[in-house]
Amino acid sequence: MVKRPLFVTLLFSLTISIIAESHAVENYKAMPRVASYWQKVKDSVIQCVLCPRRCVINSGQRGVCTVRVNKDGILYTLGYGNPVAVHVDPIEKKPFFHVLPGTNAFSIAVAGCNMRCLFCQNWTISQAKPDEVTAYDMPPEAVVAAATKHSCPFIVYTYTEPTVFYEYMLDISKLARSKGLKNGMHTCGYINPEPLKELLMYMDAVNVDLKGFNEEFYRKMGAFAELKPVLETLKAVKAQGVWLEITNLIIPGLNDDPEEIKSMCEWIKENLGDEVPLHFSRFMPAFRLQNLPPTPLEKLDMAYEIARGVGLKYVYVGNVPGNPKENTYCPNCGKMIVGRIGYEVVENNIAGSKCKFCGYKIAGIWTR
Repeated sequence: MVKRPLFVTLLFSLTISIIAESHAVENYKAMPRVASYWQKVKDSVIQCVLCPRRCVINSGQRGVCTVRVNKDGILYTLGYGNPVAVHVDPIEKKPFFHVLPGTNAFSIAVAGCNMRCLFCQNWTISQAKPDEVTAYDMPPEAVVAAATKHSCPFIVYTYTEPTVFYEYMLDISKLARSKGLKNGMHTCGYINPEPLKELLMYMDAVNVDLKGFNEEFYRKMGAFAELKPVLETLKAVKAQGVWLEITNLIIPGLNDDPEEIKSMCEWIKENLGDEVPLHFSRFMPAFRLQNLPPTPLEKLDMAYEIARGVGLKYVYVGNVPGNPKENTYCPNCGKMIVGRIGYEVVENNIAGSKCKFCGYKIAGIWTR
C-alpha cells in the first residue's frame, strides 16, 4: 500500500526553495547558444533540421518555434538554462502510469513550441517566446542538483515542447544519467530521426501526444503539422527500448470519431504492441477552442471500450479524478494493481514488476 497527500499543480513552498537554489532572476534572458542540427542554404540563410518543419530562416528571423534564431548566418537557441516552469510533480501527472508509481518528478520547461495547437492547455507558456517571459537562471548542474536534493528519481521535460529546448534537455539528460537519475519527456513527437536517436540514448521514458489520427486534423489544429513524423517518432522510441506511453486528448467533434479511434488503436497494437499504455484525456476549453464544451464522459468511455476491444492491455481515462478507468488492472487476473485518485496513488499491488495476486509480469519501470 502506498499513500501520500494530494499534490497541487504548483508546490509553492517547494518551488520557492528551488528558485533560491537556482539564483532565479525575474525576466532572466539566457545568452544565446549556437544550436545543433542546422545547415547553410546560401549567404546568411540557414535551414533548421531539428524538426519536420525544416524552417528556412533568414538572418534576424526565427523558426516557427520562436526559440531558434538566425543571427548573421548562424543558428542560435534562446532556450538554454532559462526554464519558465520549475516544479516538483507526481510522476502520474506527466502522465506516466507505469513508471515508479507514487514518486515525484522534477519537471521543467522552456517557453516555446514547434506546434501551434488551437487547443493547447499550456498556451500561456508554449506559445510564448523564451526571451519575453519571466524565466529562471538554471544551468544543467543546478537542475540535477535540485532534483537530487528533492529526492526526485526522474527529471521530466514537459509542459511545453521539449524539442525546442533540445540542447538544454540533452545536456541535462547526460549529466542526470551520470549522477544516477532517470530522464523522461512529454512531447508532441515532432522531431526528426537523427536528433531523436541521439536524445533517446539518455531517455528512460517518453510520453507522446498522439493528437489525432488523420492528416487533416494535424494541418488544421497544429498549424500545418503532419501526422506521419509523429508515427515515426513513436516507432523509433519503441525500437530504441525506451519506455513509451501515449496520450490522446479527445476533443468533441474534432477527433472523437469511433472509426478513427479504432484505426488509431489498431495501428498502436500492430506497430508498437499491446502493452503500450494509452491515456484518453478529457479536453477542457482552452486557448482558441474555448467555444467547445468539455469532453462528455460517454465519449471517453467509448474510446476506452474501443481500445480494450482492439486488445490494448493498458488503457486509461485522464482528467476525470475518481474514475475507475484511471486505475491499472492486471491483464491476466483482472484485479486492480495500482489504484489512483487523480495524481495520488492510493494502492500499489505490484511486487518486483509482477502482479502480487497472480504473478503476471506488468510492463513498465517499477524499480529505481
